[in-house]
Amino acid sequence: MSFALLFSGQGTQHPAMLPWLANDEFVRDMRARLGIDDWRAALADPVWAERNDNAQTLLTGLALAAWNQLAPMIQAPDAIAGYSVGELAAFSAAGAIAPATAAMLATQRAKAMDQCAALVPGGLLAVSGLSEPMLAQLLAETGLAIAIRNGPQSVVLGGPESALDDAERTALTAGAQCTRLRVGVASHTPWMHEAAESFAQTLAGVPFHAPRVLLFSNANDRVRDAASARTALAAQIATTVRWEECMENIMARQVRCVLELGPGQALARMWNQRYPGVPARSCDDFRSAAAIAAWLNSHVDG
Repeated sequence: MSFALLFSGQGTQHPAMLPWLANDEFVRDMRARLGIDDWRAALADPVWAERNDNAQTLLTGLALAAWNQLAPMIQAPDAIAGYSVGELAAFSAAGAIAPATAAMLATQRAKAMDQCAALVPGGLLAVSGLSEPMLAQLLAETGLAIAIRNGPQSVVLGGPESALDDAERTALTAGAQCTRLRVGVASHTPWMHEAAESFAQTLAGVPFHAPRVLLFSNANDRVRDAASARTALAAQIATTVRWEECMENIMARQVRCVLELGPGQALARMWNQRYPGVPARSCDDFRSAAAIAAWLNSHVDG
């Protein structure tokens, strides 16, 4: 038995994230792609930080750097998954694509999604506390789609801004909790169909490999070979992120603990709420890579 590694998505990035991260080759490459000298200063500007192209490029580059710096201190994970754009770094950590490829693909993925969003501006709305019948009625009334399923009564809806406004009013009236996410595109919904097709064409020319570690996809469950890895990365742009199933698949591996790599603690918090007997922590909680390794090894070796 070992541990699971989860890579965060966008929306919780902040200037103080990953305080232990060193300025390695992956960070320098990310800065060059974005044309910035100080990524922490750039994140202090909310407008810059919430731009889809900036966020996807930055978060993928920082995740690649964080894993590069942490991996030599710990044993290999037993299972890996990434949340939304976090799949790029997750697929790299599992050996399905090279780190440089993941960094390049982040820019291409964001470009394809932004081109779709320019035609139909959209966004995402987190909703919790609605029963399945109420959720079904809300979807029918607004025409929105489920972008992410985090749990039985925890979903993220995606679609045009006006429909999201209507859904938020209706859900709040019904007693639900709603949070508008800091994302300017209707990710993981049919409004991103053209983006998924465009990204699939990009991926057709990219070398893929069978994962060296058990890898779970947002869209296609377990990724077993190069072909399914390529298909999964394109499909998740326009289909529901089934994060609830990802967590169930990982828990079935009987892991001893879970480590979230990225900004914030969203994935660790969801895991701890669902599986309190298997502890999860975020790399964002720690002040050094050595401290992360010490926590992880104490659970894996205990």
